[in-house]
Amino acid sequence: MNQRTPLIAGNWKMYKTIGQATDAARRLVDAAGGVTHTEVMIAPAFTALSAVSAILADSDIYMGAQNMFWASEGAFTGEISASMLTDVGCRHVIIGHSERRHLFGESDDLIAQKVKAALDADLIPVLCVGETDSERETKKTFSILDKQVKSGLKGLILEAGREPVIAYEPVWAIGTGKTAQPGQVDEVHSYLRDLIARQFGEAIAGTIRILYGGSVKPENISVLMSLQDVDGALVGGASLDPEIFTRIINF
Repeated sequence: MNQRTPLIAGNWKMYKTIGQATDAARRLVDAAGGVTHTEVMIAPAFTALSAVSAILADSDIYMGAQNMFWASEGAFTGEISASMLTDVGCRHVIIGHSERRHLFGESDDLIAQKVKAALDADLIPVLCVGETDSERETKKTFSILDKQVKSGLKGLILEAGREPVIAYEPVWAIGTGKTAQPGQVDEVHSYLRDLIARQFGEAIAGTIRILYGGSVKPENISVLMSLQDVDGALVGGASLDPEIFTRIINF
């Protein structure tokens, strides 16, 4: 494994009431609150952020949000700003998840605005990129990733220690039970690191973390983490159960 500190992130999506979220957070803190071999982050629903933040306060587990808006404030009914997220205790924010892109029509330009706003607010954006099944079948994987990464990080000047996180999530492997084969993951992550090197230089490429997301389970995490350019995982369904998520954290 490389020398970058891994990150295992749990995206709870639209699950868990406040009571369910705090219960899961307590159980996770008890099981994995003191791990040192990896960073851990969970992203509850907006309604549970404040309560979960209090649970995580004395642990080493970070909190993230699942989305945010690009403006600092304004007449944007239903939206959440970066400063609102930092105010409630968030350190990370997931941006450009495939469900946001495909279900809610978020464009590359909108995602780029969100990434910049997050960095300006000292939030760590987890920029999600990935291809659909049809795009992979038609050999468009790398052109899609090239467009999503270049657009998502457009106009940014990245500094070591203040980089975003990239999460490769093949859309065809999210919630389907399918997982990209190790060779496929290795090929894509290597491509993404080379792409970052070309855009921002070797130093940033050497420190930026690239996570894999797509039906990550306790059964496949060790193989994934053995790959040179895999720096952690963005975990969906398996992160909802603290015991299962802890098994992934303890890869």
